[in-house]
Amino acid sequence: MRVIVVGAGVVGTMHAWHAVERGHEVVQIERESEARGASLRNFGQIWVSGRAGGEELETALRARVLWEEIGERVPGLGFRANGSLTPVRGELELAVAEAALKRGDAEARGYRVVSAAEAREINPALKGDFEAALYCERDAAVEPRVAQLELKKALLASGRYTYIGGREVREVIGENAVRDDLGEVHTGNAVVFCTGAWLGGLVRELAPELPVRRVRLQMMQTEPLGETLTTSVADADSFRYYPAYASEALDALNAGQAQDPVAAEHKMQLLMVQRKDGGLTIGDTHEYEHPFGFDVREEPYEHVARVAESFLGRPLPKIRHRWAGVYAQCTDTTRVVHREQVRDGVWLVTGPGGRGMTCSPAIGETTANELGW
Repeated sequence: MRVIVVGAGVVGTMHAWHAVERGHEVVQIERESEARGASLRNFGQIWVSGRAGGEELETALRARVLWEEIGERVPGLGFRANGSLTPVRGELELAVAEAALKRGDAEARGYRVVSAAEAREINPALKGDFEAALYCERDAAVEPRVAQLELKKALLASGRYTYIGGREVREVIGENAVRDDLGEVHTGNAVVFCTGAWLGGLVRELAPELPVRRVRLQMMQTEPLGETLTTSVADADSFRYYPAYASEALDALNAGQAQDPVAAEHKMQLLMVQRKDGGLTIGDTHEYEHPFGFDVREEPYEHVARVAESFLGRPLPKIRHRWAGVYAQCTDTTRVVHREQVRDGVWLVTGPGGRGMTCSPAIGETTANELGW
């Protein structure tokens, strides 16, 4: 087969990966010279711990296996099985962590509640004050700023892959063909649009009732920490955000312990991951109402910096980068992704939300299976 993939973010690139792996020829078209959206502007987390049970967790666990397999073949991805720790303070936060252990899928996630001393054995950089932590062994990380580039290098080496950057697909022509903004027609046996948060123009024409919304977030990255952060780190606000932690204990936390006003206003949690250069990626916020602001707000950065410093027990290194990003999320947030045939031989795959980096290998694999590649 010849497969046309529109979009070179991580979801599109994983579709290209699976097609090439199955012996097909792929042409991947990206409107920028290289992808610049949420696929790069994220934590690079393979985040199993907070996923909803059922299909979402199954997708994340399958993706975790695929990321590790691909990482062995493409070392430049920087895959590492680093796990995660969510430090907790007080009885209410601890009760949510302990309730997570009672889930039927707790073992599959690698959940374990550890003391503060045990947490510091796992991650010695956590020198701040906390009483215990929820450990998730199955969480992992990759390097988001280079992942697509490294995957592209591997795809090019196959001899069955062509990358066309700086072209915007403007029209679907008949079956299995698209025309770009230079007038070139690209024809294959299947066309898959993986355009991320680009939901206007041709995407709106193809799927005018698309059940997907855009979400904006703010993040930042520091200079090198000077020591190793051996796991990803979250705070107890992540319990409020991720569906895996829904429980009576969480209801009690929400009722009995008010969220910091800045965190509540900006729908925040702390997530923190160390990059290969030693810097820390820290965030994040969630903005759902359109139109999004064009500027970034300082208060959320100050909040996550305080929380991160409280766990590290030391000041953060100098902030090197601040940025905002936008991703596409299904309006029915229980759905992993929206996958729709929009024309004969043409499919649209979008809306994984904050699961995109985590689940993209399994999303691409499912599309390949369903389309009979």
